[in-house]
Amino acid sequence: MTTTDWFIDIALLLIVLRQMREEPLTTRTVLLPLGMIAWAAGNYLTDIPTAGDDVLLDVIFAASGVVFGLAGGLLTRVRHAGGHVLIKASRSAAALWIISMGFRLGFAVWSTHPSGAARLTSFSAAHNITSGQAWVVALLLMAVGEVVVRLGTIIVRGQLLQARGDRNANTPDRRPGAYV
Repeated sequence: MTTTDWFIDIALLLIVLRQMREEPLTTRTVLLPLGMIAWAAGNYLTDIPTAGDDVLLDVIFAASGVVFGLAGGLLTRVRHAGGHVLIKASRSAAALWIISMGFRLGFAVWSTHPSGAARLTSFSAAHNITSGQAWVVALLLMAVGEVVVRLGTIIVRGQLLQARGDRNANTPDRRPGAYV
């Protein structure tokens, strides 16, 4: 792993930890993680292996990323107050993010050590995974799925809440700042 790889992984971990403090859902909140994941995709998705069971590996990892992203998005608190959508990562959302990002980081480190590389090579041969690049693609698609779905879930929840808040703004029994 390069220094840049470490920087991106750690920065993605810190994004959710920063969101443990309530903050407005802004363009920056959305574009920062999307920009980081787009940079990683642009640098590492140069070749997408499709032989053997490489595509199956990609689908399994991408689907797990989507599940992690959906869970993380649903575990993030979203509320409408003062005309703004506010988000706050719950401890569960942050723990889920750290576990998934930690898995990918740990896997990358493990696979570069001789014992890890030997086991990964053996597993890949036994399961018809054709190259190391297949693992890179699978792990990256997992991250892309998680980031995009988590953000999408938060955005949709925020828009629904804001629309409900705008519609019910004059209702006397409306509880301002209620979480969804």
